Amino acid sequence: MADPDDEDEPGAGIVNLAFLGTGAVAATSVAAAALPATFGVVHAGVSLLLFTVGTGALLWAYALGVSRSRSDLIGIAGLFFLAGETAPAATRRHLRVAVVVQVVVVVAAAAIRPFSEVAFGILAPMFGLGLMGVWGGRHGEFPPRPPKQAS
Repeated sequence: MADPDDEDEPGAGIVNLAFLGTGAVAATSVAAAALPATFGVVHAGVSLLLFTVGTGALLWAYALGVSRSRSDLIGIAGLFFLAGETAPAATRRHLRVAVVVQVVVVVAAAAIRPFSEVAFGILAPMFGLGLMGVWGGRHGEFPPRPPKQAS
């Protein structure tokens, strides 16, 4: 979870939600890789839920980016991956680490138990990517759009 001192940082709830989803998919990945008959369906359900929420979050982030693009110069890398100075370093690091952990854990679990319910885990990192986009769309700092030049 984010540091309690970071609560005044914008979007701390988004960062905490990313960690919560990461913990859920990591726990079910480990359990499903160890005992696929018992936890495979649970892991698949968690992964599909995170994928669905993440897909909705990506669409929401896109809408936020489009609405802000009237006044701000929004870049795709800044919006979805918090590139450059879009976000404070701690927020960037927390959200990126959450996505990397999600990817590494689910790929490892799917590699251990391929062709089973465990492989559904590869869908879950959409959750972290979507939340990173929502953070960028809501709280990201982008340069102002230059004024239109008369033609």
